[in-house]
Amino acid sequence: MKFLDKYNKSKNIRFEAFKKTFEFCLERNLKTIVETGTARGKTKFFFIKKYNWKDGMSTPMFAEFAEFVNGRLHTCDISIDNINNAKIFTKKHSNFIIFHNMDSLIFLSQFKEKIDLLYLDSLDGHDPIAASNHQLKEVEIAVTKLHDRSLILLDDKGSKTNLSIKFLLKNNYKILLETDFQVLLSK
Repeated sequence: MKFLDKYNKSKNIRFEAFKKTFEFCLERNLKTIVETGTARGKTKFFFIKKYNWKDGMSTPMFAEFAEFVNGRLHTCDISIDNINNAKIFTKKHSNFIIFHNMDSLIFLSQFKEKIDLLYLDSLDGHDPIAASNHQLKEVEIAVTKLHDRSLILLDDKGSKTNLSIKFLLKNNYKILLETDFQVLLSK
């Protein structure tokens, strides 16, 4: 997975969790990725779009991984600006991405395929109660679309994950990896 090297930056504090997640995906032959909360990047000098390493830049990494395994990334965000920024970052891999501009709860409810890798990062974690409740609702909806080899990667541990981890552990999921920022689970 040589393509990952460009994401291994000191500012990308989530890199190791993403790398390990992709290794599990390869072992399990997982190809359908669903992401809520598209990587938005940042704007510099009013118009130049740049990576925002503090956000981990999940969407470009997922897009490249999807191409690497001939899979598909479905990424969802309620903000059209975030979607448009992500389209700029992932232009080279656009054949492997479907963008969904809608509320993640509606998106997950309407999603018809089985999910191999579910990445939950919608809502900012500034309001941990709202963010945790939202992520729990996402998990409750998505869990019916997972299979025994599916992976769930939760972002912003401690601010968004407070309820969803408890729910998943009660439903026979196990923690495979835990960092300061993310938790990876599977059955």
